[in-house]
Amino acid sequence: MTFQIKYIFAVMATALTLASCSNDNDTAASGRGKLEVEFDNVFGEANLILNGQENMTSQGETLTVSDVKYIISNIELTKEDGTVFVYPKSESYFIVSEANDVSHVLELANIPAGNYTRIKFGIGVDEAQYNLGETVQGDFFAAAQNEDMAWSWSAGYKHLLFEGTFTSSTVGTATPFMVHTGKSGANYNYTAVTLDFPEKALVRTNITPDVHIFADVAKIIDGSNKIKLTDNNMGGMGAMIMSGENLPLITTNLSDMFAVDHVHND
Repeated sequence: MTFQIKYIFAVMATALTLASCSNDNDTAASGRGKLEVEFDNVFGEANLILNGQENMTSQGETLTVSDVKYIISNIELTKEDGTVFVYPKSESYFIVSEANDVSHVLELANIPAGNYTRIKFGIGVDEAQYNLGETVQGDFFAAAQNEDMAWSWSAGYKHLLFEGTFTSSTVGTATPFMVHTGKSGANYNYTAVTLDFPEKALVRTNITPDVHIFADVAKIIDGSNKIKLTDNNMGGMGAMIMSGENLPLITTNLSDMFAVDHVHND
């Protein structure tokens, strides 16, 4: 009896394994499907909460974040066989705003079915696209203006907006800070991020994977490059970083701001 039970369990385990393998390596996968990319903003190990949560940096500064927004662009998806699907550029510009939950999930449609293992995307609007002119940008530039993610056309887009108040050992009163990346002098400050998936995203006509990405906003100023808001405090105006030598350093930090936490295939 014991042998029979063990045999039945073994057969069931084998069937489940084969079913899983069949689903994962479905050679008959064809057609097109959808994929969702979800951005979840955190500050270090804590979920980011706007207006009220105190966040400590390694530089001894305490930040209360009031607003975080960034432009995601130029999405590319890599299959397990190394082939790359480039999402249509005209549809590949999104504004993720912490204050707008709907904006956290990018819904990508018409993607060739397959097993995907990697994503690449830009932070900001790339210079080549910007150089095509305001007419080509059209609706997206208007949307960026509505979201306060663009200056005048000649000044270009804000690739990232990071705002709030801070205190430090020498700044005892809550003082405003504003960090905006974008075109500055000879630096365009656009960067691309490439992330591997911890498990395959199985795009099928009947499966829409969700790729869950954590964005650690602490790394904007507290990444491989350490930027102290105190050093940029302009008195009554607060700490304002929108140009100068810090912007390329912050742009470098953005490359390490994102990490894929998990993939849902259901």
